[in-house]
Formats: sequence, structure tokens, C-alpha cells
Amino acid sequence: MRAGAPGTAVAVDVVVVSLDPDPDADRPVVLLRRRAEAPFAGAWSLPGSRVAPDEDLTGAAHRVLRSHGGLRGARHLEQLATFGRPDRDPRGRVVSVSYLALLPRPTAAGDPTRWWHADEPPELAFDHAEILASALERLRGKLTYSNVAYGLLGDAFTLSDLQEVYTSVLGRPLDKRNFRRRVLSVGMVAEAEGQRRGSHRPAQLYRFATDELVLLDDVIVT
Repeated sequence: MRAGAPGTAVAVDVVVVSLDPDPDADRPVVLLRRRAEAPFAGAWSLPGSRVAPDEDLTGAAHRVLRSHGGLRGARHLEQLATFGRPDRDPRGRVVSVSYLALLPRPTAAGDPTRWWHADEPPELAFDHAEILASALERLRGKLTYSNVAYGLLGDAFTLSDLQEVYTSVLGRPLDKRNFRRRVLSVGMVAEAEGQRRGSHRPAQLYRFATDELVLLDDVIVT
């Protein structure tokens, strides 16, 4: 894809978000990579790439996921915003189209990639701190009026698992009874076969009513 103005390049930068596998951490994590090349060699950045002349934006985002994160497919991928400040890249004029990718569990990350807590990232190259903040703001907002949480959970889960997604990303506790009543009333989830058994009373398993993004009445009142 070519930009409209001569000398302007188009890139995609992908914010890959998952949840910390440590149950005591209860925080979202983001995939970052350490840059080996100039500019900002040695600094951390979001996975990204220039868009090739023969690919569209979403195709470029999928390529970035495969090449930088080893990810063959995120559970949820959506285009977020465009960042085009003239001085955002010291190499020249580069317009970046950002994407948000959601994964149920962090994949194994090896050098030069690493998972960081999304609310405590290292100093980031370019304007990637702004892109990351924008993506997290979108995710938090979207949790309140859609079923986007499906991108952070597996096929079957308990309502406690679902509530943990909300408390982790929103960064605040939610009343258990009100949350469950609201989630069930908007039709976000349906009962799945089976129960999860452990040291406590068996918990009913649920699934999302659809594995596609849908808008709902307010799930959480902010």
C-alpha cells in the first residue's frame, strides 16, 4: 500500500495484550520487542513493520504477529487509530496505523521479545507509549459495552474467570453479584457443558454466545 503523499511511508504497529498467567498478579501484559537496529537500537518498541506495496493493512498486522510474536492468529484483532505526527520517526515521514490484538494466554516469548506489565512498560521508542496508552484506553472502554473479553478467554470459562478479566484490565474490583447478573442479562454468555471442580463447590462453565465482536447494552457502568 502506498501513502497518498510522495515520500510518506505507511506502517502498522500492533499492541498485543494478554493476561499475566500468575493468578496473584491479576494484570494485563503487553508484548514488546527490543530493537536491534537504528533508530533507537536497544530500546523497546511495539511489534511493527512498514506495509509492503502488495499487502493491505490487516494483512500487514497478521504478518507482524507471525514474524515478531510467533503468533499465528490472535483471538481478536481490530484496527485502532492512525498516528501521523511529522517527527514521530527520525528516518522520515511514516504514518502508523495501530492494531489491538488479544490473546487468552501469553505465548512463549524469547529474545528479542518479552511480555511486560501493560501499566509499567519500559521507556518505548518512537511514539509507542502513546499508541499503547490509546490501545489500553480503547480496551477498557470496549469492555463496558461489548463482548470483547472473548479475546482474553478460552472456549470455556467460569464467571469468576470472566470477572477476573474485567478487574485485571479495568484495574478495580467489581461487585460479584451485580457483575454476574449484568453479564447474564445482556446475553453475553451461555452455559457450556461441564463444571470446573476444585477445592470449592463445582463451578458452572460458560462460553461466549458468539465468537465475533458484538455491541451490547452497558455491561459495566463506569
